Amino acid sequence: MAVRAQFENSNDQSKATLRFDGGGVEDGHKRDKSRRTDVLTFFFLTNRVGVFSTLTNSYALVAVGASENFYSVFEAELQDVIPICRTTIAGTRIIGRLTAGNRKGLLVPTSTSDQELQHLRNSLPDDVRIQRIEERLSALGNVIVCNDHTALIHPDLERETEEIIADVLGVEVFRQTIADNVLVGSYMALSNQGGLVHPKTSIQDQDELSSLLQVPLVAGSVNRGSNVIGGGMVVNDWMAVTGLDTTAPELSVIESVFRLGEGAAPGQINSSLKDTMVESFY
Repeated sequence: MAVRAQFENSNDQSKATLRFDGGGVEDGHKRDKSRRTDVLTFFFLTNRVGVFSTLTNSYALVAVGASENFYSVFEAELQDVIPICRTTIAGTRIIGRLTAGNRKGLLVPTSTSDQELQHLRNSLPDDVRIQRIEERLSALGNVIVCNDHTALIHPDLERETEEIIADVLGVEVFRQTIADNVLVGSYMALSNQGGLVHPKTSIQDQDELSSLLQVPLVAGSVNRGSNVIGGGMVVNDWMAVTGLDTTAPELSVIESVFRLGEGAAPGQINSSLKDTMVESFY
């Protein structure tokens, strides 16, 4: 079951009001346990969720300067499960387009300051490797899409960059395009459960990419027809975050391909944390 939610500003800007289609209001972090939710998908007043955030199975990054409403849902749903780091990259808020990562590592552009790098190292788990990359195509989130096992990259990335991606993220790397677009990170969202690709991706290309990634893929859109999948949503193995304009059919595709209705949870989280995570949605 999908949840359509809208966050409205109140007089107290530190609080978010969550209003469900079927009625019921939740203020702050208090939840109506009589209403069960099976799909962990949320909507925000901004549609560029993937521009201002990064989500993996072991950490989340949210841009400094993002509204409290935007940050509060990440905090409410993830703070007891994985660390959430509020940060800038290269002094900007577009952290989702400048970074690429998975549960094993995080890649940032060479323009990332020493202070930002140290903040990331202090905030993320010790076993997450963080690496600055000197690469001409520095918007790493646009040119890399990955899960915990495989990465697709822009065909023109430097060979040294490809080797760093394989080493730091612990993945097999393939140079690919999505529907003839070289910006693979912009036109695809990927988890260990599945992937959503540009709506004009052919069936043949979907089959080829699915074979490389060893996960099911579906062509679709977010935010009422946007083909910029990576800029419009973030996803891990148990939670997807997308923009408010995402339609019910789009949401149905998302929850199906990423298997969000199956209660998937990251294997590295112990059962007690898993119970806490699941209970917070009921």
